[in-house]
Amino acid sequence: MTSKLAENAKGVYIIAATPFTDDGALDLQSVDTLTDFYLRCGVHGFTLLGMMGEAHKLTADESIAVVNRVIARVQGRQVIVGVSHAGLENVRRLSHEVMIAGAAGVMVAPPPGLKGDDGIYNYYAQVFKALGPDIPVVYQDYPQTTGVYLPAPVFERLVDDFKQLVMLKHEDAPGLAKLTRIREGERKPGRRRVSILVGNGGLYYPQEMRRGADGAMTGFAWPEMLVQVYDLFAAGKAEEAEDLFDIYLPLVRHEVQPAIGLALRKEVLFRRGAIRSPMQRAPGSSLTAADRAELDSLIERLDRRLAASGRPAKLAAE
Repeated sequence: MTSKLAENAKGVYIIAATPFTDDGALDLQSVDTLTDFYLRCGVHGFTLLGMMGEAHKLTADESIAVVNRVIARVQGRQVIVGVSHAGLENVRRLSHEVMIAGAAGVMVAPPPGLKGDDGIYNYYAQVFKALGPDIPVVYQDYPQTTGVYLPAPVFERLVDDFKQLVMLKHEDAPGLAKLTRIREGERKPGRRRVSILVGNGGLYYPQEMRRGADGAMTGFAWPEMLVQVYDLFAAGKAEEAEDLFDIYLPLVRHEVQPAIGLALRKEVLFRRGAIRSPMQRAPGSSLTAADRAELDSLIERLDRRLAASGRPAKLAAE
């Protein structure tokens, strides 16, 4: 049984894709191979049923099936499960089900359209009351999707008042100043320091690490880069970490494109042998022949730059 998520969590918690067959059925065999792939890449933890995991396209039974399948295979690594839903009762029910299954904690995004500082605070107060004090919670701060901006003072108030809030998934953009503000605020007497993992495909990853992030929670299709950059920062080799990140930056940037980003990510995971099909469950995006040729070129450039740097160039994770 894994430990519960806590304020000291750090490393790379991969946002796992959800594999489907070519006809749109949930592919549990590919859930296994994808989990093994992420483990070979060295991830420190998993986040399931995230926005890029097509959670909104799964039935309740499918969601639990994915969670059970991954938890049985992660070799003791912590698993966070996204439980965001318009209905608070659905958040409560799924949270308790996944914790019973062995999850380390849950992630909750604010419902779209939530208004004002008090609106954010009061919503999460209801969430914490519904879940109880024993379920660790990650605040998913992704205003580009939810339309809900989280001011640093509101987050600090939530941290002060609710001990089960242990992590911020930081995806605001531009958000570097907010990250710095939160870290500076934690120096005040009596203020807890919580874990901050960053998303946005890793687009601002090195700068966020320099500003006090504890790692990444995103789904970039070369997770080994996320892990290696984290390890270099942890070893005090920030410049080397930046140099490595720069090699992958064209693909990081390419993958965060709106509308086709998930299609690109799944195509790479398919090419790397992690999943049997790059299909999304409908409605989903797809790649054109030009998109695939463009991806071919970017991968070839990546391989050349890795080889020039003395790092092995390979499509599949060994």
